[in-house]
Amino acid sequence: MLKRWQILRAQLDPLASRLSQDPNYRLRSYQEVEQAAQLGFNIDVNRATVDDWLRLPGLSIRQAQGLVRLRQAGVQFHCLEDVAAALGVASTQLAPLVSVLTFCYYDDYSGALPCLSLNQATAAQLCAVPGMPPGLAQAAVQERSRHGPYQDLADLQRRLGLAPDLVQALIYYLRP
Repeated sequence: MLKRWQILRAQLDPLASRLSQDPNYRLRSYQEVEQAAQLGFNIDVNRATVDDWLRLPGLSIRQAQGLVRLRQAGVQFHCLEDVAAALGVASTQLAPLVSVLTFCYYDDYSGALPCLSLNQATAAQLCAVPGMPPGLAQAAVQERSRHGPYQDLADLQRRLGLAPDLVQALIYYLRP
């Protein structure tokens, strides 16, 4: 008997295949957005290109260009409401996209903080995170492979039995 996550993975595989084969695949519906989020797909709004924005349903080329121009001018988006305000739309209109949007913050003076996806990073990439022991990086990847993507950092903590102070050190560098 297939486990629930195996059934879900089988349903998502066509989308996973499309996303991996076509780096510019445009999500066709909000349902695909949710499925893509479950697969670990995300867009860092503060590093997104026009092509990245166009992968999302409901965004026009002009809207995508406007968001990129603002970012290039030094504007950082801190939440969904910031993006909605920049587009001149209600945040409820963008709410179906929130599961694939990541809001990482960058300090212009010290360079970008690494902001890795727990659901996409390799063990080697995770080892580059300050405070991440190699054994923990490997365990995180193995746990993800066995039991599916992490929902958030609390899920990582629960599944690997991590101490609160370790998770506190990692929160600046990791996201689901």
